[in-house]
Amino acid sequence: MRLRITLLESCLGLTLVAGCGAAPSPQNIDPVESGGGYQAQYRDPPARIQPDPLLHSARMNMERCTPMLADQAGGAAKGAAPGLHALAGERLSRGDLVDLRIGDDDTFNGDYVVSRDGMLKLPFLPPVPAQGRKPEDVQDDLARLVVREGLYDSAPRISVRIDDFASASLGVSGAVFEPHAVEIGQGGPDRDQMRQQALGASTEGRNLSAAIRAAGGVRPDADLSAVQLHRAGERHVLDLRGVFEGRDAMDVMVLSGDEIIVPTRHCFQDDLMRPSPISPPGISLFLSNLTQPATGNAPSAVGRDVRQVPYGTRFMQAVVDTNCVGGARATSAHRSAVLMSRNPQTGVSTVIERNIEDQIRRPDRDDYDPYLLPGDAIACYDSSVTNLAEGVRVIGAVAGLGMALP
Repeated sequence: MRLRITLLESCLGLTLVAGCGAAPSPQNIDPVESGGGYQAQYRDPPARIQPDPLLHSARMNMERCTPMLADQAGGAAKGAAPGLHALAGERLSRGDLVDLRIGDDDTFNGDYVVSRDGMLKLPFLPPVPAQGRKPEDVQDDLARLVVREGLYDSAPRISVRIDDFASASLGVSGAVFEPHAVEIGQGGPDRDQMRQQALGASTEGRNLSAAIRAAGGVRPDADLSAVQLHRAGERHVLDLRGVFEGRDAMDVMVLSGDEIIVPTRHCFQDDLMRPSPISPPGISLFLSNLTQPATGNAPSAVGRDVRQVPYGTRFMQAVVDTNCVGGARATSAHRSAVLMSRNPQTGVSTVIERNIEDQIRRPDRDDYDPYLLPGDAIACYDSSVTNLAEGVRVIGAVAGLGMALP
């Protein structure tokens, strides 16, 4: 019996010690080295650092960019309807609650809901088109209609005001992280009673930016110079570059039935990796169990499944945030971290590994420090010394078990 246990200890010890060696590096499926990866920061750093390192990732990313559609003569804007100014102001959409008043006429005065067919329907009158129109336009149509129908000899004073905005259902596709049909502008269960009793309504929840955020936000390859808004058979081309350039950008109201298409430049743009009204609200980062410097997820404030980090966070920032860095230098200085990401254009996954201490000490670290994308995952691995110590502990535990056996 003792001989069998000794052989088991020896085999287990050899296996654990062999596992202390460097694991094979993951192989990227995307041709990162030749510029085929989603971002140049995915490429593996060279073993030897140049005496005067330069940062090349931003240039490598931009080399693959196609020209912005707004800058191409006769490009995306050809045949398009006018852009932002044609869409400015409040627009009615189906489901909106409208307060309508015609002088002292109790027949028509009251609250009305824009029908699913986009019409405003009053008693004794033909339906009036309301979808996509301004309240004052509907107001003018009603003034002419009551005269034409013989209800008034001359146009009466008419007031059309929006009491409450309904939610809007629309499609968002193209260079966004989660292209799908979205519903935005839903009202909460608790509403301000004073606001509800007042005439008029205002909301930011039915804006173009809210629709893009509801679809995951724009990707770093998006062409913001020519975002398309399709409405009632017309294509409006909008330049949203001012959102990231610090300029005042008009945020138009969207309607049910609209369609938004965000084109791509087929390249990674570093300057789009920051918070904005149309960026992802943050990143849900999937994590493995933590390594030796932390005893578990709970004391490290790491959730069971994911951890939230701000949009624009880099790989090494997340590695520090998840307690994969630090600890006793003798046992923890040679750990590594693995990033599992997915190319949002092709759907192909990419896995990279970085030696944490080497990465921290590189003068060109930013060139090989990727930005995190929604849905990325991080795994941390212990150093060789920690692995060896863990192996010795397991051998000791097995030996103790063997001594306890009869």
